[in-house]
Amino acid sequence: MTYVVTEGCIACKYTDCVEVCPVDCFYAGENMLVIHPDECIDCGVCEPECPVDAILPDTAPGVAPWLTLNAELAEVWPNIRERIAPLPDHEAWAGQQGKLASLSRNPAAPQ
Repeated sequence: MTYVVTEGCIACKYTDCVEVCPVDCFYAGENMLVIHPDECIDCGVCEPECPVDAILPDTAPGVAPWLTLNAELAEVWPNIRERIAPLPDHEAWAGQQGKLASLSRNPAAPQ
């Protein structure tokens, strides 16, 4: 089992999860984070840290496409190891459904 970042992260990009990850398996895009499935040690400490419940185990219903997306983007996005501020309009996006069309495949800008 591994954990996966899902749609809830798009356009919010809270990084509370990054701060607690013992193996630094998070990767940052312009408006979303992903987890590298080959690096995740399945400890689960990140899941309760996400304020929008965007992190789920890969055994949760409906997450298979997100697991594929996480694996793909983790190969091209930079690793993130420190907490940063969420996106400026995160509160407006939190809890919204149907955000996949808003996903940017661009990597995060260097911090």
